[in-house]
Amino acid sequence: MSRMRLAIVGAGPAGIYAADLLLKAERDFEVEIDLFEQLPAPYGLVRYGVSPDHPRIKGIVTALREVLDSGAIRYFGNVRYGQDITLADLKRHYHAVIFATGAIRDAALDIPGIEAVGSYGAADFVSWFDGHPDVPRSWPLEAREVGVVGNGNVALDISRMLIKHADDLLPTEIPGNVYEGLKANPIEELHLFGRRGPKYVKFTPLELRELGEVRDVDMVLDERDFDVEDPHAETLAKNKQVVVMTRIMDKWREEQRRREAGEVAPASRRLHLHFWSKPVEVVVEDGRVAGLRIERTAPDGRGGVVDTGEFEVIPMQALYRAVGYFGSPLDEIPFDDARGVIPNSQGRVQDLEGEQIPGVYATGWIKRGPVGLIGHTKSDAMETLECLLADRESWWRPEAPEAETIPALLHEREVPYTTIEGWHRLDEHELGLGEAAGRTRIKVVPREDMTRIARGA
Repeated sequence: MSRMRLAIVGAGPAGIYAADLLLKAERDFEVEIDLFEQLPAPYGLVRYGVSPDHPRIKGIVTALREVLDSGAIRYFGNVRYGQDITLADLKRHYHAVIFATGAIRDAALDIPGIEAVGSYGAADFVSWFDGHPDVPRSWPLEAREVGVVGNGNVALDISRMLIKHADDLLPTEIPGNVYEGLKANPIEELHLFGRRGPKYVKFTPLELRELGEVRDVDMVLDERDFDVEDPHAETLAKNKQVVVMTRIMDKWREEQRRREAGEVAPASRRLHLHFWSKPVEVVVEDGRVAGLRIERTAPDGRGGVVDTGEFEVIPMQALYRAVGYFGSPLDEIPFDDARGVIPNSQGRVQDLEGEQIPGVYATGWIKRGPVGLIGHTKSDAMETLECLLADRESWWRPEAPEAETIPALLHEREVPYTTIEGWHRLDEHELGLGEAAGRTRIKVVPREDMTRIARGA
């Protein structure tokens, strides 16, 4: 074989990194790669899963764009796998496929009352404020007291977006509807809950520091959370990240003491960090969230927690769960309902009996679950590609591997697909909207508008 045709489903970092690494890999055959994306625009999580006030993280787009602009990869946006193109189509036109569809649903928080009105998943909220075209244009921001369950970076992202004054987000690329929604947000108190102590949080120091830099917001901590005897926590004391985050929280505690002493004027909004707090029930009144019942936990000496039987209720009118993302099943591909991933071994997709399925691979969060930062997808993609290259003898034998068959197929099915040139048009349009308003970018949100602009209509 002198030529391989590969399909990659998903044009986020995982899919683009996989394409780039394969093009750079040592091999004795030519590679043609087609990248399919269900949205009209590429970049996945970077465009639709990262808070707009994180320009440093969004700088990853520069590296991803270089890969797409290299001319070595064809991009087909606005193409839904399982609807516009099927597994049978891929087998007919390619030697193999890599699924890099990520994880965009919220993991469940199984406690009574979680389905009440005013209870939301973090992923849905992130999709809204990032201007995802497939979610409603409005969001019910009506609560003065809000709770967020989770001690990871996503919990901090949504907390920051909820508590931040909307005008402070104008330098970012938030869509107009998101700005208007956040500007009307009446929030005064936000409560962030974690089951373990302050030395066990999953935040990164940068995220934690940024939270404390939000204008006109006081950080409120409970001294009880810092007086807990926990010998195991001492083993973390030399960890550089723990040292930095402890220093940040100690600074907040000192500022809090000064406020309580009347030395500093209070802000208009407050963000409370609750540690050693396990959610056990959403308090519901008239079908709506009215509070969160938590149980105080204590260290078990091994890095975990035990229940104490001590309960309290924190009043709130809205609750967000940020306890992890979850993958979505794909048409004709096995799916692990418990873990939210495609079952696989090092990226080789397996059936439910554990047997390898020839020609089918996975990478990114749909492969390993929603763990690790965006940069970790590179090493993950490398593992998958090593298996792909080693499996050359078991690849599919496509009937029609000619490159022109894919545009013809999509045209025949009347799929209004977008190309990388179309993305450049949309990108320039959004930058132009931003420039006219004195901002960096204003996202176009409706799918039909994105598609129309990208296709030059």
